[in-house]
Amino acid sequence: MKAQNEKVNKLHVKTGDTVKIIAGNDRGKTGRIVSVKKDVNKVVVEGLNLVTKHNKPSAKNPQGGISKQEAPIHASNVQLVDAAGAVTRTGKKADDNGKLQRYSKKTGNLI
Repeated sequence: MKAQNEKVNKLHVKTGDTVKIIAGNDRGKTGRIVSVKKDVNKVVVEGLNLVTKHNKPSAKNPQGGISKQEAPIHASNVQLVDAAGAVTRTGKKADDNGKLQRYSKKTGNLI
């Protein structure tokens, strides 16, 4: 069980964002974030960072076999891609209602 005073990590990306991988074997490839694991600062990108998994035979899969699945990648190794298709850093600023929203530091547009 987590301690009550444990800090929750905040990431610069969230589920559904389009990101570009900037380090590792899949460097330069772009994909959509499927899930975010805040406790370990990792994200799972759709179709990228694939690893081989060996499956034992079971009732569902009597043959067993080898399959590929997406593995988490550290959040520092991905960079957000904005609507224009350029990679950008993000910032937060308040909108007219006072709610914080993310914006592109490169273009200044809301994300």
